[in-house]
Amino acid sequence: MSLYFMFGNYSQKSIKEISSERTEKSIALIEKNGGKLVGGYALMGDKDLVLIVDLPSTEKVMQTSVALSKMLGIGFSTSPAVTIETFDKLLKDL
Repeated sequence: MSLYFMFGNYSQKSIKEISSERTEKSIALIEKNGGKLVGGYALMGDKDLVLIVDLPSTEKVMQTSVALSKMLGIGFSTSPAVTIETFDKLLKDL
């Protein structure tokens, strides 16, 4: 499993449909794709929200991102993430 940050921006339509039920459907979709929601946060600035997800592959991340966009009307940009400890190990011998 790998960690990804999914940064989202609301559309006017998606803002009107914000609800805890929609959040639960989103979590179910992530789990259906073999993943887990690690955390989710509302943001201020150029991004409206971030979902931190643990998913098994790049393919599953793509499927999840597109499926969430279709379901929610939220545009996502997704970035892989590694812990600082892993980052240090990866770059140790450079």
